[in-house]
Amino acid sequence: MWLIRTLNYIFLLIVLSSCAWLSEDVEDDQGMVTERDFYEKIQESLSANNWSLAISNLQLLESQFPFGNYAEQGQLELIYAHYKTNDYESSIAAADRFIRLHPQHKNVDYAFYVKGLSQIAQSEGFLDNYMPTDASMRDIGDARLAFTTLSELIENYPDSPYAFDARQRLISIRNRMARAEIHVANYYFTRGAYMAAANRGKYVVENFQQTPAVPDGLAVMIQAYKLLSLDDLIENPLQILNKNYPEHPSLNDDGTFNFDHAVANSNGGILDRLSLGLIQRENPPKFDSREIFDKPTIEGKKQKRNEKNETSSILNRITFGVVN
Repeated sequence: MWLIRTLNYIFLLIVLSSCAWLSEDVEDDQGMVTERDFYEKIQESLSANNWSLAISNLQLLESQFPFGNYAEQGQLELIYAHYKTNDYESSIAAADRFIRLHPQHKNVDYAFYVKGLSQIAQSEGFLDNYMPTDASMRDIGDARLAFTTLSELIENYPDSPYAFDARQRLISIRNRMARAEIHVANYYFTRGAYMAAANRGKYVVENFQQTPAVPDGLAVMIQAYKLLSLDDLIENPLQILNKNYPEHPSLNDDGTFNFDHAVANSNGGILDRLSLGLIQRENPPKFDSREIFDKPTIEGKKQKRNEKNETSSILNRITFGVVN
């Protein structure tokens, strides 16, 4: 019994110490902390971007007032606070819990939205905010989960204030998923798995229409069918490529397919590069036409070019023309 009494005493001290930051004006006539004033203090922490303190007290609010007037709103704010501290797993878990407990809540769409944002953030690399990286080269498992979450948001709550942004993010995720399939197809070319490559290209064409990866999907099919000596299957994707993407780099001026283009632009194998060309291996085909068809890639390249020109101009002025 002494152990139980000791534990209860420790627990009471922890609860009291957690509330120590509250001033005397948050107590009612009996000297007890009111839910409303407790919640208002939490709002001060959120407004000050003191996310850690807000999280601690939001959790305490729920434990002390589980059925109070601010319980559900506190749970929603806990989802966001976890997201702001980059604790995406906790944010997703809190969102799932809210959706499960309050499926008819008027703001349940917000839980879906922040959950989707957290899943997108999990799919991104640490260096994405500091340097340009190719997110489509990484595992896209979390991106697929985010796609499912945001799709569910739009389907169930089309008039949600978060629906527009969710649609824009879905476009980006879909483009990334399609490009990841092309990367896999390029890998299959390196392994000599031409039918697997063709199937990946076909999957992009059939399931990711209107994405910038479609022209490469068609080119993958054409190249793979040629390597498989399935010339009778080449005509249809070649016609589509010519009609819709005549500027694809694999097409010759007369509309024929340049089967050597993808090989010539694959930049050699790792052994070839490491040995400075002393060890040469046959280059597998590789397709990546984002600089032609992918708007973000085009804009990024243009921005990089402008920055380079601006730097050159500054150096030119500083050195009085010595450095052009």
